[in-house]
This record gives sequence, structure tokens and C-alpha cells, in this order.
Amino acid sequence: MINKFLFTCGDVNGIGPEIIIKTLNLVVPNSKDQFYIICPKKIFSNTVRSVKPKFKYEFFAEEMTLADKFIETEQGIVSVIIIKDLPAKTGEPTKASGLIAFNAVKSAVELAKKKKIDAIITAPVSKTALKIAGIKFPGHTEMLAEWTNTKNFVMMFLSEKMKAALFSIHEPLKTVPGLMKIKRLQDTFDVVISSLENDFKIKNPGIAVLGLNPHAGENGIIGTEEKKIIMPAIKNYHRRKLLSGPFSPDAFFGNRLYKKYDMVIGMYHDQVLIPFKLLNFGKGVNYTAGLPIVRTSPDHGVAYDIAGKNTADPSSMVEAYKFADRIVKNRKNSDHS
Repeated sequence: MINKFLFTCGDVNGIGPEIIIKTLNLVVPNSKDQFYIICPKKIFSNTVRSVKPKFKYEFFAEEMTLADKFIETEQGIVSVIIIKDLPAKTGEPTKASGLIAFNAVKSAVELAKKKKIDAIITAPVSKTALKIAGIKFPGHTEMLAEWTNTKNFVMMFLSEKMKAALFSIHEPLKTVPGLMKIKRLQDTFDVVISSLENDFKIKNPGIAVLGLNPHAGENGIIGTEEKKIIMPAIKNYHRRKLLSGPFSPDAFFGNRLYKKYDMVIGMYHDQVLIPFKLLNFGKGVNYTAGLPIVRTSPDHGVAYDIAGKNTADPSSMVEAYKFADRIVKNRKNSDHS
């Protein structure tokens, strides 16, 4: 079974193109799959002057790939899908870098929706550059959800040491309690369980749910969200035997209880991202669960400070490819069973 993986260039003023080529140098020579990059031609050509590719590549116009004439290349040849060149300014967010990143993802989603490719692996984007470019989305997750008409989706972070999911994503802390509703929490449970069962082939997964407040509210003394929302959401959930909690986050991670569960659900961004990155920095993977398409990404940012220096570590991008490969195979096996 040959699968097709497409890498988007991300913010080209950062390390995206560099870590894509470094990843493909490790992956392509040992794979029978097909690989694609969406990137402006000038950016790609400049990058391969410093990061020497260990694979052959061919350029194709974006218009051709979005039509019915999609590229079928020989094993070991990477197809570079060219999007519009805009001025690059290495090491800082610009309107141009925001537009390039946005256009690359939009084209990738179109190809995935048409089933021309099996998975998208996105290089990091800059929220600042997207904002400068006048783009309303704060990041990849929200773009992907809107363009695939997905209402229930979850941002996950994947590694062999720990898997984590977020109830709220890029939200200011002060808004999180207002977002917490029993139904919304249960929608998150649905997506997480479905992903663990279908994307990762885990039967009867064990899932830990963290509290919002210190000490998980201490029986309502430090906060009432646990008693009024999280506990009823778990208790009234039709598959509650799979869920445990709410746990006090500090004790949960301090006692390494994450090792006993297939997934940890946190209520807000840093609650799970701090311990996750302590365990996996440079090797973690961001995954958008609940989408009809497969999309993974490194768990780090654009790294403007080292852009253009050829010192970026591709480990997280390599892991993003490996998880995309695993999820694609698991989904295809489910379709055939």
C-alpha cells in the first residue's frame, strides 16, 4: 500500500523548509511512499543550497495539482508543488510569510479533501505573521476545522511517553471557565475516544480528565467547575467507564499517573503543554483529532532565532511523519475490515 504525504512549508521566514528537507533526507531513501512539499520555488531553491537533499525532486505548478491531473511520481522523487513567491525576510514575521503559510495549508486541504493525498504534515506557522497578513485564524487547527466543516475537533499532543488532549485551545485563561459546559466536555470525550479507538487502535482506552482549579477545586472550596461541570460530565457520559477524574493536575503529573492512561485531557493549553514538553521537547507531535483528513505537525514554533543557520533539529517533524503514517495505515485498515 503506497501512501501520499504532503508537507506544507509553514512560515518560510522560520525553520519550516529546512526541517522538511532534513526530515525527507531521513525518510525518503527508506520508503516506498510518495512525498510532496508545498512551497514557493525560490524559497525551496534557496533552502536546498544549504540543506543538501538526499533525494531527487521535481517542480509542479499548483494549478496542475488542484486540477484532476494529480502527480504520480516515481519512488524516491519528491514533488515540489509551487505556490506564489513573495519576499522572504529570514528571522521575523511578515505579511508575506503569513500569506505563504496560509496559502500552503489551504491548497493542502483542498488536495486532502479530494483524496489526492493521505496526510498533511504542517511546518510551524506564526500567529503574529497570520495576523499581520489579515488572516482571521489563530492557527492551523482552526483553519482545518473550518475548511473541513468539522464542528467537534480536539487538539492532541502525541508521543510514546504521553498523549494529551485539550478541552480549550488558544483561549485566554479568563475565558476558559465560561466555555466549560457539560455537553462541550462530552463532545471532547467523544472525539478523544473515537480517535484512540480508530486512529491508534486502542480498545477500551483509559482516559484521565484533569480539573480546572488547584486541587481540582477541593470539594468546591477553591472553585466549583469540578463539582458543577466536570464531575457531572463524566458521571452522565454514556461511556464513563473509560474516564477517570477530575484529577488535581499537580499531583497527577507529580506522581507520573499519565503512565497509567492512554490519554490525558486538560482544560486549558499550558495545563498539559508544560508537562508534555518537559517530557518530549523537540520530539512531540501536534495532531488534530476529529477531522476527516489526517494532519500532524511538530510541537514547536517557527524558531525565528535560528532560521537560516542550518542548525534546526528535525526530530519533531520526523515524529510528525511517523504518527501520520501510523494513523493513515490504521484508518485504511479500518476501512478495509
